[in-house]
Amino acid sequence: ETDPQTTIRVDFIFSFTPYEQQALQRVREVKIDEVSVRFASPEDLIIHKIIAGRPRDLEDVRSILIKNQGIDRDYILHWLKQFEVSLKQPLISQFKKLWDETRSKREE
Repeated sequence: ETDPQTTIRVDFIFSFTPYEQQALQRVREVKIDEVSVRFASPEDLIIHKIIAGRPRDLEDVRSILIKNQGIDRDYILHWLKQFEVSLKQPLISQFKKLWDETRSKREE
């Protein structure tokens, strides 16, 4: 959905699964001018992008991992394991590869 006044694209999420409910509890609120805006946590954004798996999404994951200290790796692995079983895709190995690739840059 795009707001016609600001032309900002907005995604709406309706919470039906345990993962979605937990992800919505983990949102981060940021004040922009006079408006509070809620953003997905870096961990949940990583999960969504690993599942999407497009080259641009994977590049976004690299960037998120590099720019955010204290990423909750166990949380990400827990949910990727759940999705890997149902989607039958190698989500965990994809994430671990990106985690390892960005390790040295996170430590700088």
